[in-house]
Amino acid sequence: MKISPRIIYLLPRILCIIAILFISLFALDAFNPELTVWQQIRDFLMHLIPSFILTLFLLIAWKWELVGGIIFLAIGLFFTPIIFMHNFQMNNSVWMSLGVIAAITFPFMLVGILFILGYRNKSKQKTLVN
Repeated sequence: MKISPRIIYLLPRILCIIAILFISLFALDAFNPELTVWQQIRDFLMHLIPSFILTLFLLIAWKWELVGGIIFLAIGLFFTPIIFMHNFQMNNSVWMSLGVIAAITFPFMLVGILFILGYRNKSKQKTLVN
């Protein structure tokens, strides 16, 4: 089965945008009726900092697929044990913690692998043309 180069190009970008939007949902817990509107906005923007950083990494990956793929793979690998231990301490459930890992860090590892595969595919095509 041959996969279209267009799919290889678009898939990591679309998955990364979806993963960033998912991470951004966690910023909604910044809204608290006991705070003023400006405090809520400030807290919301602070909670969005990881999403802003991930968006910056996506822009880097969009231009330089190999560098971006390595960054996203490193992010996933680095944060997996940290997030696992944090969740395990909160709920004492290995399976629930693995589910959190699957939802939060796995998509970024997958995106990293897809960006690297896209770079490799593009390199092969350039070699075949030359």
